[in-house]
Amino acid sequence: MLKQFSKKGFGFVLMAILMMGVLAACGTTAAPDTKTPAAAPAPAATPDKKAEPAKEISGTVTASGSSALLPLVKQAATEFMEKNPKVTVNVTAGGSGTGLKNVADGTSDIGNSDIEAGAEYKDKGLVDHVAAIAPFALIVNKDVNIDNITKAQATDIFMGKITNWKEVGGNDEKIVVVHRPDSSGSKALVKQIVLDGKEFTKDGVTQESSGAVATTVGTTKGSIGYVDTPYLNDTIKALKFEGVAFSKDTIKDGKYPLFGIEHMYTKGEAKDAVKAFLDYVTSADFQGKRVEELKFLPANLLKK
Repeated sequence: MLKQFSKKGFGFVLMAILMMGVLAACGTTAAPDTKTPAAAPAPAATPDKKAEPAKEISGTVTASGSSALLPLVKQAATEFMEKNPKVTVNVTAGGSGTGLKNVADGTSDIGNSDIEAGAEYKDKGLVDHVAAIAPFALIVNKDVNIDNITKAQATDIFMGKITNWKEVGGNDEKIVVVHRPDSSGSKALVKQIVLDGKEFTKDGVTQESSGAVATTVGTTKGSIGYVDTPYLNDTIKALKFEGVAFSKDTIKDGKYPLFGIEHMYTKGEAKDAVKAFLDYVTSADFQGKRVEELKFLPANLLKK
């Protein structure tokens, strides 16, 4: 009887213990893992910042002066207006003297000149913007059978001391000198570089622009003149000077002295559309490619 009770009692006790364990397990909650940080909330999305649009350039720019520089400035104006359709750039010639006078008087925004502004403009507040280097050449009609001229020969021809081509090794033919007016920067450069400041002969033909000089020399037998190299064409012949032909290398090396530094003057610092146009002319893009395509040379060619 005791044995039977002991087995039944033991079973009952064991079952009670197991039931208590199950109930204890069900009532226990696992402690949180304090070593693992809670995930940070995602940052709120912010709208993308839009760059402010560039201010659109508008207005009118007027430039006048050097006919030698005219092809470059006109081409730059065309390209600039294509990029800035609300800007109008009006370019005229008239000679360097005219350009300097116009910009000093306020008639033009920009005065184009083959030469530096003289002492008479010292107190006018002109600001120089170098646009390019312009080689020029002494040119003759194709019937003139010489290919080279010395400085001394050219001086005597332009001063009227030599009047026949046979005196410099050519045919027996009268020399016709084709001039520019006194307002011309090209004429001033020839006077300075070739004639050493001496005066030109009063004889000959005077033309108002470089293009007109090229045309006149091309159609007048025995004629001689001077133009910037963008005006050279197959109706005229460019002479070597002291045995040297013009080129980028001969100018850079100092072997060919016939060139001018092209200036674009403003009265005071350039602003708005005028500044934007000058920035375009002097930009690396225009100077690096277009300038030489137009038969000029980059403004920084002679910088060391």
